[in-house]
Amino acid sequence: MLIPTFGEKEKDQNYQTRRGAYVVVPQLNKEKIILVQAPNGAYFLPGGEIEAGEDHFAAIHREMLEELGFEVEIATYFGEAVEHFYSRHRNTYFYHPGYFYEVTTWKRVAEPTEKTNQLAWVTPTEALKLLKRGSHQWAVKQWLIKNEHSTAH
Repeated sequence: MLIPTFGEKEKDQNYQTRRGAYVVVPQLNKEKIILVQAPNGAYFLPGGEIEAGEDHFAAIHREMLEELGFEVEIATYFGEAVEHFYSRHRNTYFYHPGYFYEVTTWKRVAEPTEKTNQLAWVTPTEALKLLKRGSHQWAVKQWLIKNEHSTAH
């Protein structure tokens, strides 16, 4: 199966690998999902870099506490999608394989430890317009396909 790939890979640039794990976190009624807005205004799915010694699940659980203050149950694995991008903030070109999952249940257990982000509950349609990365948009589309039967009106 082909891995979906997003972003333009520029020739003659040295790309640093940065692996990430991300989740689609819906409200119970599945009408809205939560996005994280970074200080630069860009929107992303909750999640982030997989740190040394972590697997996808450990990274997700850590990131959920940091970004949302949530404990989550991870369910469906949507797959891997790759992004090539340049980070002006880090002055680095990244090859970014992302691993995307669905969260079925979540519980707020604390305030987020990262205080610089804004959180937004938005409809999946709004999310597709707001999300900065094509791989994150792809994951929301996978979630929509999986949940079509339960969200059809």
